[in-house]
Amino acid sequence: MLRLALALCLALAAALPAAAAIDRPGWGSIDTSKSYSRLVAAVKAAATAEGMAVVTEAGPTEAAEARGIDIPGNRVIGIFSNDYAVRILRLSTAAMIEAPLRMYVTENPDGTATLSWKLPSAVFGPYAGEGGKPLAEAAEELDAVFSAIAREAAAD
Repeated sequence: MLRLALALCLALAAALPAAAAIDRPGWGSIDTSKSYSRLVAAVKAAATAEGMAVVTEAGPTEAAEARGIDIPGNRVIGIFSNDYAVRILRLSTAAMIEAPLRMYVTENPDGTATLSWKLPSAVFGPYAGEGGKPLAEAAEELDAVFSAIAREAAAD
């Protein structure tokens, strides 16, 4: 019975439409023509080119594959820099729970990949009362950095 339910769930998931750019307030998202693995590599390279560091990576795809489960590519890449960490920490200790900021690479059924991220200004917005205008300015700068990373990573 459990196998039948699992098979049904997998069949329904396969029938879902292709993933597309995430359209929600406070997010940026770009559909690309790159494959999942190419986009993951491109995000890392673009982050470095923009003076940021890849701090963390997490995703279930490879672990699922090792268990014999095939799921679309899915990777969260944590990106930040020590310069911004020191600057933001001086403005709001609580805001640093949000670091590193993340970019999200998802594989689409057609073999392409989508890049999504929460805008830093949206992520740090709840801390405006503590960090004031200087925190908002740092977050806006990071909006520009993350947009640049996304454009560079998505470019062919």
